[in-house]
Amino acid sequence: MYAVIKTGGKQYRVAEGELLTVERLPGEPGESVALDEVLMVGEGASASVGSPTVDGATVAAEIVEQSRGEKVIVFKKKRRKGYRRRKGHRQDQTVLRITEILTDGKAPSPKKAAEPKPAEAAPAPAEAEAEDAAEAPAIEGVAPEALDGPQGEADDLKQIGGVGPKLEEKLNALGIYHYHQIAAFTPENVAWVDDHLNFKGRIERDDWVGQATALAEAAKSEE
Repeated sequence: MYAVIKTGGKQYRVAEGELLTVERLPGEPGESVALDEVLMVGEGASASVGSPTVDGATVAAEIVEQSRGEKVIVFKKKRRKGYRRRKGHRQDQTVLRITEILTDGKAPSPKKAAEPKPAEAAPAPAEAEAEDAAEAPAIEGVAPEALDGPQGEADDLKQIGGVGPKLEEKLNALGIYHYHQIAAFTPENVAWVDDHLNFKGRIERDDWVGQATALAEAAKSEE
């Protein structure tokens, strides 16, 4: 059995179980709505046509999603006036799932309450630690040496090309404060910092090791 309903100034042919996208209706996903403007209901010779609506007929639906349609571009132009206007519009929409087609004044069936999920037993401490270790992403490479804190006054890492104030703070948070630390980076150290800061090869591209080596030598000569 199918029905023809009217909502948002448009008419739709619907059947139970179908998904239908209409103009925005109030409500949250999971809530039920009743569509009362039923213009036709039934099938074949038994179909009833309303005048304009069928008495006692209702279509029950459940809100699946509140969304927006694809963008429509509206362009206006006036000849020889230099007038051009271009606007975009996305229509607010509601996605419905048709649950019942009702006649003779019947009320929608009550919504079944979701069955509570059985409580899962908390894993033992040893099992929890093992699970955390399995889920934690592996950090490749090796941490640079001397990450306990600045040895004396910290160097101005912003002198390295590509390092700004925020990046300097992140390096300090990893325990990197001095030119000589970066100058001593091994490929394993570079991989470790890459993984922690998600650099994807930036250290090598900007030649941090070469820049830090030159800065360290210049600072040493000034002493």
